[in-house]
Amino acid sequence: MSVATAPVDYEALFAVTPSPHLVLGPDLVIVAVNEAYCCATRHSRQDLVGRYLFEAFPENPADPDADGMRNLSASLHRVLRSKEPDTMAMQKYDIPVPDHPGVFEERWWSPINIPVLGPDGQVAWIVHRAEDVTDFVLSHCLSQPGDALKEREAMEAELYARARELQLVNEQLRQAHARERQVAVTLQEAMLQSPDLDNHRNVAVRYLPAAQGLNVCGDWYDVVDLPDNGFTVAVGDVVGHGLEAAAVMGMLRSALSAAVRALRDPAKAIEVLGLYARSVEGALATTVVKAVVDTHRCHITYSSAGHPPPVLVRPDGTFVLLDQATDPPLGTRPQHVPRPQAALPYTPGDALVLYTDGLIERRGEDVDVGLRRLTDTLAANSRLSPDHLADTLLSRLGVSGGGDDDIALIVVRL
Repeated sequence: MSVATAPVDYEALFAVTPSPHLVLGPDLVIVAVNEAYCCATRHSRQDLVGRYLFEAFPENPADPDADGMRNLSASLHRVLRSKEPDTMAMQKYDIPVPDHPGVFEERWWSPINIPVLGPDGQVAWIVHRAEDVTDFVLSHCLSQPGDALKEREAMEAELYARARELQLVNEQLRQAHARERQVAVTLQEAMLQSPDLDNHRNVAVRYLPAAQGLNVCGDWYDVVDLPDNGFTVAVGDVVGHGLEAAAVMGMLRSALSAAVRALRDPAKAIEVLGLYARSVEGALATTVVKAVVDTHRCHITYSSAGHPPPVLVRPDGTFVLLDQATDPPLGTRPQHVPRPQAALPYTPGDALVLYTDGLIERRGEDVDVGLRRLTDTLAANSRLSPDHLADTLLSRLGVSGGGDDDIALIVVRL
């Protein structure tokens, strides 16, 4: 015999939770607070709900060393980017005294910020829990000289001091990480300049660095004009990240650009690139795909070194995967073997799409699922202009703001 249970009233549970909690929207506007938070801050729910967090709780202008607002803002934005909880070290964050404009009360907090994801996988809310530890800090860490601390209290004070030191070290690492990432992205973007691209209004290119971390700067695209009015397009992906990957990418991209001008056949150009890659540290296992477009014969010749297949999509939404000339990535064979190449005709108005794996691969998901998502999107939007189609692909595949890996994309209206 089953016993019926009443539905849980989560709003009532939140209201009586003993720890101070508030809920923020992605714009950091307060959408809910519980009673414990109102008691801890001595602000009413009416005073807080609907207000921007840092308008409700500004920095104490009388404290020149105040950094609580900056630290909390950084933590909240990390949560929005990473979609993962962020636990902060104890923070000094003075709060305004109600009904006393300009007067602040010293407060210390132990905060944690937790994302709540919506159906689309994006952060819909952030739950901010802030335990008030002011009494501990004032009675232990700021004791007068000569005051003896009990052993347990001394250990607690030491843990607090170490936590603050760890927070400072973590912040320094984050800043160094951000500087290296910016240098790598800047270098990458500078090396992605393609002079011949200006001659092709029918070609759209996109490069998106990874949304977070240093997993950037191994991907590239290139467009090269050939003497007989044909042209080539290519994308590639270097294993590695950061400045090293950007430097390797630049060398391989330049080498392939030179090789295809001399050899024309994409397979032979990739063969030369593979031999060159063996002498470049960090270049092995690079993937690349090269396509030569013969505009006179309406003909595409292509070759791939371990790269996801380009897609040729017709205006009616039908498509062909260019997967008939795929070989292992660069430098993975112990001996040189000629690379394969294949060819197929196209009809003016078709679109050719080349991309790197960051566009379709998702953690914990079979790559075929991502490839099907790509081809479904192309089939449904086959008549869009190259720029519009490129942006639609990034949006519909959920990476318009960057993904877990960097992304290079070329869309050609033939």
